[in-house]
This record gives sequence, structure tokens and C-alpha cells, in this order.
Amino acid sequence: QVQLVESGGGLVQAGGSLRLACAASGLTFSRYSMGWFRQAPGKRREFVSAIASSGGTVHADSVKGRFTISRDNAKSTTYLQMNSVKPEDTAVYYCAADRTLFLHTSGDRYDYWGQGTQVTVSS
Repeated sequence: QVQLVESGGGLVQAGGSLRLACAASGLTFSRYSMGWFRQAPGKRREFVSAIASSGGTVHADSVKGRFTISRDNAKSTTYLQMNSVKPEDTAVYYCAADRTLFLHTSGDRYDYWGQGTQVTVSS
């Protein structure tokens, strides 16, 4: 059974930093591309960042230069380092796993999802 468990969310002041982690189990982690998505109240889910099994990455324009995605295959964990956070980054953040080798920005392409972790940025 595949499980993705996010952690690291919380309350942070604008301009601060936070690191999210997503621990995966029940899958061959190194063969999956991993993504982060977020959903704010009353808004649609949106793509944040993704990392391929090869290590290639892609970020949404809204977070480019501020967020960094990485992975540790030995720990079956992917991370989202969030720097210079803004109030508009407030959302529930979800990680997702994609069994293909490609980077996808559409949530429809992902096979497994975590339960999410809340990030709240105060102004």
C-alpha cells in the first residue's frame, strides 16, 4: 500500500522559511517523479514544484527563486524548501507521486497523493 506523509507545515511570518517533507512508502521511490501542489481556501489546487527521478526540476512562476524541491532516494523522501514566504503562500500543501519518468505540472498525471500539511504565512 502506497503512503505519502507530509510534515513540516505550520505558522511562519512573511519573509521567513519553512521546509516541508514528504515520506513515501510502498513504492520504489527512486523510479517516481514527485510533485508538490497547494490549495488555498476557495481556490483551485495549483502546481508548485516537481522533481523527476533523474533530479530535474520545475517550479511554478509564483515560487521560482524562492522555493526549492529536492529528494533523498535513500530516505524515500522529497522536500520543499520555502524561503521568503508570502501571505499568498498560505495553503494546504500536498505531495504527489507520478510513476512516469517525466515532469508533470498537472495533478491529473499523478498516481498517489498525501493528506496534506497546512502552511500559514502571517503578514
